[in-house]
Amino acid sequence: MTAPIPRDIPDLPAVPGPPVLLPAPVPATAVVAPVRRPTAAVFRLLIAVTAACGVALELLLGSPTRMLSYFSVQATALLAVVTFLSATRAWRARRPLPSAVTGAVLLYVVTGALVYHLLLAHTTPPFSMTGATTAPERWQAQWTALQILHVLVPAAAVLDWLLLTPAARLRLRQTAPWLLYPVAYLAFTFIRAALLPPTDPSRHLYPFLDATADGYPGTLANALLLGLGIYALSVLLVALDHTRPTPTRHRL
Repeated sequence: MTAPIPRDIPDLPAVPGPPVLLPAPVPATAVVAPVRRPTAAVFRLLIAVTAACGVALELLLGSPTRMLSYFSVQATALLAVVTFLSATRAWRARRPLPSAVTGAVLLYVVTGALVYHLLLAHTTPPFSMTGATTAPERWQAQWTALQILHVLVPAAAVLDWLLLTPAARLRLRQTAPWLLYPVAYLAFTFIRAALLPPTDPSRHLYPFLDATADGYPGTLANALLLGLGIYALSVLLVALDHTRPTPTRHRL
């Protein structure tokens, strides 16, 4: 026999407020298995090959030490490595590279393209990465290399971001670390100029970073304005990444 249920059980006090649930973020790969993305893999491989060809062409046209000192050449070489790794991961159905890495490379190549078109493409005397005193003629080697580095590759990187990369992956907290490389590059240009003789024509790679002509106060002011522009561009990329629709169904 079971004991009778007593009728004088006191009421339990109500739980104050709604129940608190602890956040338990679960990565997407724990719920949805990664899938192969051959379209993204092929397109990114083409970007990597094109970027590598542009860098190689610049190395053939000028001194390798001078060519590798340009910001756009370094950014394009970095993009070639990152897009190649992204292509292999998309082909093998592996997790993508961190957005902090891909977003930084996108920022650098877009910055190089904007600086070229806004500040260098129409200067007098004409800007030349090889030290030539005349503007390169269309469809010649130097003109082709400039178009690859400052038009074709940046445009392809932006298309990959817009059409083949899931949205809302970039974070505002990533923008400050992205500026470390431009700051390090500025220090590199000053140290490089100090080590080269004053008669070396490649001592100052960019006219707005020419401390001999503008002095260090003017050059630092130019660098500060450029740095603010890069930071504004990075914030714009993050904002666009959170407002654009995602182009893929599978969030890897």
